[in-house]
Amino acid sequence: MDRRRLRSGTVVLGGMGLLAATLTACGSEPDERCVDRVTQEILPEYECEDDNGSGKYYYGGSSHNNRVSGGSFDKSAVERDGFGSSGSSGG
Repeated sequence: MDRRRLRSGTVVLGGMGLLAATLTACGSEPDERCVDRVTQEILPEYECEDDNGSGKYYYGGSSHNNRVSGGSFDKSAVERDGFGSSGSSGG
């Protein structure tokens, strides 16, 4: 009888872990990079920290040769990564 309780407890704990992982993945934010608005080159983070910088945050997409593509400057326009999505990033 003790074995039966152990198994059901393991199933409950395993299910809770899966639920936590699912919720965490679905609520994740898209990649965020500081980018030059015109050239779309990746800039140092400090260029986006205030209005005097030359950069703007770029969300999602991918990077190649220090330039971004496939994302947006509008965070709400980018699908969040999670189960079933195909978000990617590269270097």
